[in-house]
Amino acid sequence: MPDLLRLPHHDGSPTYVGTEAPQLGETVTVRMRSHPDDQIQDVWLRTTYDAEPVFHGLARTLGDDHTVWWSGDLLVHNPVTHYRFLLVRPDGEQLWLTGSGLVDIDVPDAGDFKLSSHAPAPDWARDGVVYQIFPDRFARSAAAADRPTPPWAVPATWTDTVVFELDDPRTAVQLYGGDLDGIVEHLDHLERVGADIVYTTPVFPAESNHRYNATTFDEVDPLLGGDAAYERLSTAVHDRGWRILGDLTTNHTGDTHEWFIRAQADPESATRSFYYFDEDGSYADWMGFATLPKINHGDPDLRAAMVEGPGSVVGRWLQPPYDVDGWRIDVANMTGRLGALDVAHEVARAVRRTAQSLREDPFVIGEHNHDASGDVDGDGWHATMNYSGFSWPVWSWLRSEDTAARAFGRPVQVARRSGPAVVETFRTWQGALGWRATSSSWNLVGSHDSARIRTLVGGDPALHRVAAGLQFTMPGVPMLFAGDELGLEGVVGEDSRRPMPWDDESSWDTATMTAYAELARVRRSRAALRRGGQRWAHVDDDTIAFLREHADGSVLVVARRAAGPAFSLPLTLSDHLFGTEPGSPVVEVPDGASSVVPASDGPRLDVWALEPGPDPA
Repeated sequence: MPDLLRLPHHDGSPTYVGTEAPQLGETVTVRMRSHPDDQIQDVWLRTTYDAEPVFHGLARTLGDDHTVWWSGDLLVHNPVTHYRFLLVRPDGEQLWLTGSGLVDIDVPDAGDFKLSSHAPAPDWARDGVVYQIFPDRFARSAAAADRPTPPWAVPATWTDTVVFELDDPRTAVQLYGGDLDGIVEHLDHLERVGADIVYTTPVFPAESNHRYNATTFDEVDPLLGGDAAYERLSTAVHDRGWRILGDLTTNHTGDTHEWFIRAQADPESATRSFYYFDEDGSYADWMGFATLPKINHGDPDLRAAMVEGPGSVVGRWLQPPYDVDGWRIDVANMTGRLGALDVAHEVARAVRRTAQSLREDPFVIGEHNHDASGDVDGDGWHATMNYSGFSWPVWSWLRSEDTAARAFGRPVQVARRSGPAVVETFRTWQGALGWRATSSSWNLVGSHDSARIRTLVGGDPALHRVAAGLQFTMPGVPMLFAGDELGLEGVVGEDSRRPMPWDDESSWDTATMTAYAELARVRRSRAALRRGGQRWAHVDDDTIAFLREHADGSVLVVARRAAGPAFSLPLTLSDHLFGTEPGSPVVEVPDGASSVVPASDGPRLDVWALEPGPDPA
């Protein structure tokens, strides 16, 4: 295995880029790092002006015994400026360094580094810890007992087994009765875990427990306590100095939505054009589900009603008394796309424009569970739920050998991949998404749409805590699904929506909950874990180690999925900041030049502070 810390490196973090958020027309200093023993004769910065390649030579400066810095100026000529580095060795060998890594062949621009002149995600969204709540299963207030069960629902007691097979008609209508005041009553729990951004799945009335098939966007479901309860929740969250995010389906409504009922009943209705109706009365829907008619964003009247301006659905809930701080957009990848029509970017820009006109620092994030690389580097979604670039590689590295294929949502089992394969996946996706989008996107190891991480790792709490550690230490924003911290299980998304066991604390995995709280504390205390760059330090089948580098102090993270031997790194480690398992491993420094990362007798993740080094600036 090559010495990873000797490889040429660049990313979009403050160590390597003069500013992460340049203005159009601004000149930005960019830097590349190499090792003095790496015989590099010249480095050229290749950028594109209006899609035409241009080369600029970089200046060489010796940093210390382990570092050479190459620096130069980059003109942000286009709203999103792409660039890469051409490395030339004395023997004539040429290499490209792109966001996807170091290669010795010519590769497409898709993995190039990116500098965006569009406004970045707000600081609170990048620095926070997100806690996802599925309201029906989180907590019931006393008022919930007095609410009648609607005709469409199958009532369930809090300890009933969740029905989760999609062919069982009870799956989407089994109602446990969680409400918004129940969330308010348990905000101390979120604080204990370390969360400060509350994200709830939809709260609009709907004939399902998940509420992604809204019947109206004009009010909060009375089963959740209605508008007044949402106001109480928003106020309670903001009184703690936290933020709250809504969840909006801009791709479809329910077939019981007031717009759709009018449209279906009358071809001359003003809302008929809100949907894709054929002459025979059939209509487009989401993935073959007739109960989820697809919205037509090619229609200007629909866009005005849904996403454009203060009177739209997007705008109304950003204002008092609800005051949501932004939106998570459901199936953002499909919104505005159907066959030949593709106005997805226009919709994303409209959502962001509306949000920015009404709030000082809103955040809009799009759900996209495969390739979001073309959707997050402009002035639309700030970021994505990073399933492809984070969740999938973590799952494939840590999954149990006997995890069922259905847990991954694929027709065949996912391979249990090695550390090098997983790091290559991380690197590829960081290059595709770009540094800024990666560092603003959500790192999740499970959600209401996936199996629980505890189930994916075969019930092993130590492996679960390694996954959590990666959430909080990799570039990106940690998002945990309520119950992850307790060790809840679930084999698919619907099964993962089990009620929180508030009355059975003996079932809680308190060691894992403590680990989440400590991870949140360490992440808040270290700028490197929120804003620092990432450089790979050591990788083998069962070990992934990397640096998070920042001028305020850098850290080393070592994640292991199994017992492993000690290994040396040319670093000087100081304080042991965190370990997912008991004990503070003793770091040996036999010659003063290298640290020996201790052996491990099982899965664990550790974080060490590094001794300060020279400032590249």
